[in-house]
Amino acid sequence: MLVKTRGIVLNYIKFKESSIIVRIYTEELGLQSYIVNSVRKKGSASRIALFQPFTLLDMVVYPSGKGGLTRISEYKCSHPFMTVPYDIRKSSILLFLSEMVSRTVREEEENRPLFVFLHNAILLFDELQTGFENFHLAFLIQLANYLGFGVPSADEVITQVAFEMGGSASLGNSLMQLQQLEPYLAEVIKDAENAKLPNGKVRRELLQLLVRYFQLHVDQLGEIKSLPVLSEVLSD
Repeated sequence: MLVKTRGIVLNYIKFKESSIIVRIYTEELGLQSYIVNSVRKKGSASRIALFQPFTLLDMVVYPSGKGGLTRISEYKCSHPFMTVPYDIRKSSILLFLSEMVSRTVREEEENRPLFVFLHNAILLFDELQTGFENFHLAFLIQLANYLGFGVPSADEVITQVAFEMGGSASLGNSLMQLQQLEPYLAEVIKDAENAKLPNGKVRRELLQLLVRYFQLHVDQLGEIKSLPVLSEVLSD
């Protein structure tokens, strides 16, 4: 039986000469992997563009057994991006967030509240013209709630990270330096959109702190490869 569902593209890998295996978080079926043929052939540029990170799709798919590969019967982009492809800051943020979701969301069953959060956050981000400097920080804080461990307080985050690192984190910060981030993290947790962070350095350190916090709570999260790129892009 075919299933009609919305989907959020997370990533893909090349498969054979012209195909891909794409991981998509779907509204009806949770995380799924699909083989898509002939999207890397010459002249198929528009089709492969539909499988870039966080592309929103309307799909008709074949259901699969748990963990199995299946295929997409029909697919189309439901909301083409209006701003993300034309702003290196926004595209870097989106790449980073898609990697975080790809590495942390592993459910192969429906979780509609999580899907709605991701879907609406992506739409909102594309609509924002200004004031998105803290968006990725707010996104991670909200994502942690949906993943079940949350971000209870700035003090708790810093305490957990410092304890796990034995008092000196590989972030390159001493415990005292971590504690200096506490009021800024508390402000972001309270109201990220209106949080006044003094500079890009503080924003980068908060991001590294939150990623480290995720690594404590998500098994085998590993290195986030897009983090250095985002840190460089948002260095100002």
